[in-house]
Amino acid sequence: MPEAAGADVRTGPTAMSDRIPVTVLTGYLGAGKTTLLNRILAEDHGRRYAVIVNEFGEIGIDGELIVSADEELFEMNNGCICCTVRGDLIRTLRGLLARRGGFDAIVVETTGLADPGPVVLTFFVDAVLQEATVLDSVTTLVDARHVGRRLDDSREAVEQVAFADQIILNKIDLVSDEELRAVEARLLRLNPQAPVYRARRADVALDTILGRGGFDLGRIAVRVPAAANPPHGAPGHVHDDGCGAAGDAHRHDHDIGSVALVSDRPMDADRVGAWLEELLAAKGQDILRAKGIVAAAGEDRRLVFQAVHMVLDGDWQRPWRPGERRQSRIVFIGRDLDAAALRAGFDACAAVPAASPVA
Repeated sequence: MPEAAGADVRTGPTAMSDRIPVTVLTGYLGAGKTTLLNRILAEDHGRRYAVIVNEFGEIGIDGELIVSADEELFEMNNGCICCTVRGDLIRTLRGLLARRGGFDAIVVETTGLADPGPVVLTFFVDAVLQEATVLDSVTTLVDARHVGRRLDDSREAVEQVAFADQIILNKIDLVSDEELRAVEARLLRLNPQAPVYRARRADVALDTILGRGGFDLGRIAVRVPAAANPPHGAPGHVHDDGCGAAGDAHRHDHDIGSVALVSDRPMDADRVGAWLEELLAAKGQDILRAKGIVAAAGEDRRLVFQAVHMVLDGDWQRPWRPGERRQSRIVFIGRDLDAAALRAGFDACAAVPAASPVA
């Protein structure tokens, strides 16, 4: 399975200590990003943070550093033209790294109206950034009181939730318990892989959200959840076209959803790689995130991968532990996902059993 262009895949504590961790902080307008950012800069947590703000405003590293909107196409080493990446962000980060020594970690705060995809892709397609930084997490803040309306009318708000590897549900004091459960259920339907932390004034414990290695292949975890939406009539149920409730006007989150695949059959590693490459080349614009752990035939190590749009990153990782269930698990998050086609493609990667010897 080929890695992203210029990838230098390293895992575990060494990778985190060698490379500068980067937290991408995203969320719709008014969700509380600035409040959380001020806490990160002000609290005594023992780390010095450089901050890049992807919109006009105040920032906190040796004066002001304003980043303009400058998106560019990136040609991958296989000839594919990748999704738009932030060329301005690459240049800004490279300049920041040239001044290395005055900070321990970086926070990139995106504009509230931004699709986080191009920002995330930046850390997968630039060789210099791959060598010097590690994407620690994409942390999305949502406003508990207004997120429902934002998910209905803003594609960007939906994608901010879908890209996250952790979600801070902020301003919970402004909604009822029933409304809060409904919001959490909807977030879970969009992104069943991201833990949700409740907060009032972005008061989540910083050691919970910083340094968590959400994008580190060595720490990748794939949870295959139970049904994200509780049954009709149960607390927290979100009406959709599958619940049987007539007359519901709920929009379906711009057709973004998730598909989880599980198999106990040993997989052919080469087939898995070829299938993922072909799938991402054809559907990568609509696949926002994907990650998986594969139990390959004849191999004692786990094959782990993650993908952001058309960019695929994978490697062999730790051995399966004694007694650990050797099960392949893959989760896709994206638009208009064809669950049946994904299942068929995944099943076709199963290893063919060796033929029995003829007596």
